Amino acid sequence: MKRLATTIIIVLLVIGGCSISSSNEDKDSSVDQVKDEENHDDNDNISTSKNEENDEKEEIAEDKEAEDDKEEVSKSMTPLYEVNDVWSIVPIDNANDKVVLLTIDDAPDKYGLEMAHTLKELDAPAIFFVNGHFLETPEKKEELKEIRDMGFMIGNHTVTHAYLPDLSEEEQKEEIVELNDLVEDALDERPKFFRAPNGANTDYTKKIAKEEGMTLMNWSYGYDWEEEYQTKEAITEIMLNTELLSNGSNLLMHDREWTAKALEDIVTGLREQGYELVDPHTIKTE
Repeated sequence: MKRLATTIIIVLLVIGGCSISSSNEDKDSSVDQVKDEENHDDNDNISTSKNEENDEKEEIAEDKEAEDDKEEVSKSMTPLYEVNDVWSIVPIDNANDKVVLLTIDDAPDKYGLEMAHTLKELDAPAIFFVNGHFLETPEKKEELKEIRDMGFMIGNHTVTHAYLPDLSEEEQKEEIVELNDLVEDALDERPKFFRAPNGANTDYTKKIAKEEGMTLMNWSYGYDWEEEYQTKEAITEIMLNTELLSNGSNLLMHDREWTAKALEDIVTGLREQGYELVDPHTIKTE
């Protein structure tokens, strides 16, 4: 019996020791796990801090780049030319004076987008003076946006191409302001130039244009609405050889089939005579 009791005691002591050892190991394991988690958290915090620091540096760099871009745009937008009293484009300081301006009226009708693509391929800037009755569908507004996105300026040529002196002041204002609203709705910007249909301004339309921040612009010459010039060959010949072509000439053309066909030859011919095509973005506006 004494031996049995002694044996039982020894077994109990061994089991107890194992339990204590296991418990200690579990405690050690738990401590190690906590330490690992703390180290992991510390590493995560360090990594997050570095990432935030890098993000902040990137944001600072992007802000600086944006400011540099704005400064560059500001420099590039410094006016080099202005429109004089007879609608010619003249240098403000020492800009090249052997220039002409291309303008396309009554867009975007049937050929305006095609003409824009032709000019884009030729790297030839221009102003497209648009009418509201050509902007009544989403498709036409998309055409206008495509023309603008190719780099061309959009000018105001009224909503319905009405003869403004025949209208009341309220109607004149509607023709001008509503067109600007249509353009802004399509492009998120308002026109900088105003051209009255037939070049027929009134004192009131001049006032409204100024209030809208637009510069008046008629033209030096144009012929494509006259029957005798409604072929590619005829309109090309007169546009390049008229006695009215000179430094600063403001060329009027329209969204018409014969002009669209002649456009490349007109641009090429002007350049062969030494004329630079002035970028409308460099013309002083209100």
